[in-house]
Amino acid sequence: MPERLSLGKEISTATSNPQNLYPAFSLILPVYNEEQHVAITLEHLHQQFQAADCHYEIIVVNDGSTDRTSQILQELSGIRLIQHSQNRGYGAALKTGIRHAKYSLIVITDADGTYPNERIPELVGLAQQADMVVGARIGENVKYSKLRKIPKWFLLHFAQWITNCRIPDINSGMRVFHKDIAERFLNILPNTFSFTTTITLAMLTNNYVVQYVPIDYYHRVGKSKIKPIRDTLRFLQLILRTGVYFAPLRIFLPVASIFFLGFLVTLIQDIFVREDLTERTMILFIAATQIGMFALLADMIDKRSQR
Repeated sequence: MPERLSLGKEISTATSNPQNLYPAFSLILPVYNEEQHVAITLEHLHQQFQAADCHYEIIVVNDGSTDRTSQILQELSGIRLIQHSQNRGYGAALKTGIRHAKYSLIVITDADGTYPNERIPELVGLAQQADMVVGARIGENVKYSKLRKIPKWFLLHFAQWITNCRIPDINSGMRVFHKDIAERFLNILPNTFSFTTTITLAMLTNNYVVQYVPIDYYHRVGKSKIKPIRDTLRFLQLILRTGVYFAPLRIFLPVASIFFLGFLVTLIQDIFVREDLTERTMILFIAATQIGMFALLADMIDKRSQR
């Protein structure tokens, strides 16, 4: 069943902002069962954007909420409301919003009030000199579960190794990016919470300019929709898959090197101990050669492809 597009009164300041401090942008707000926060968040967003004299639109994607969220949103003005008939996932909601956005600059944030949305105009201004600006949760006041810090530390360093770049925050939900760049990767961006992780890796491995700005992060009131164990495994799988897609040499060459090292060890044993060339040595050599050739071929295809 297709989405139902409901247009509210759009609040814009197209005739003001004479100094053109901030380019026009489309803010996408994915919402799922946020009856307690969504109205407050939207009111705060409008206040901040009007105070900063921004030219903007707010697209709210209600991702199949089962509480009173849909009813609340339908009573609000100043938004474009898109309804998903069933819950498709955080990333799916963002992709729907990107497709419907009319401005070339996309802003995303969460509806639960955990991000300092008053910083959005600042990030939008910086996006004029960068392909993506990320609000990195490394400010002075950052509060989230300590349980999530452990797997996040390993995932972050694994992602930094794949991209060969420093990543202060790999999956921040407050960021600004250009619509045309995001559309290049829509076919690989997942429908889950891994959307932000994937677009980060995609940007960095394709040499786009990504700027990180330290922000605060507040404790969420209510139950989080993130499941630490399940989502950590998904993040790991996603990072590995994205690394294979965008940086195959970084993934396969270390594996090929391990097999080749094993080949050298067994070859030395065959020469000086067994005095015979064993099948194990040949298997390790063939495996190292095939994986290495596959890595080079994958890298060549990646460089020649126009994504």
